[in-house]
Amino acid sequence: MKLEIAWWDLDGSPQSVESLRTHLRDGVADDWADVPGLRLKFWVADRDRNRWGAVMVWETDRPAGHPLPPNRAAELIGRPPGHRMRFDVEAVAEGVHALPVLHGLGAALTG
Repeated sequence: MKLEIAWWDLDGSPQSVESLRTHLRDGVADDWADVPGLRLKFWVADRDRNRWGAVMVWETDRPAGHPLPPNRAAELIGRPPGHRMRFDVEAVAEGVHALPVLHGLGAALTG
C-alpha cells in the first residue's frame, strides 16, 4: 500500500478553509469514489495554520493510464499543492467501530 499526502498553505490564496469546505459539498468526494486502486481519500483542514489538503491511501501505486478526477482544490486555489509526499505503508490497524462505511462522512458533508 502507498500513502500520499498533499497540502496547501492558503495564505495569499483567494480561498479559505470555509470556501474549500463548501466546494466539497458539490459532490467532489463522489468524483473519487470510482478511482481504481484508491482505498481511501481524506480531505483535511487546519484552520489554525490556514492549510488544506488530502490524504490518499492506494492499494499499490496510483494507477498508470487511468485519469484522476480534476484537482478542483488546485483549480480554486490557483496553484498545485505546496507539499506532496508519498510513503510506503508499513502496517495497518483498523479499530473497532460502528460505521458501516466511511464514504459521505466528514464535517463538510455532515456538519
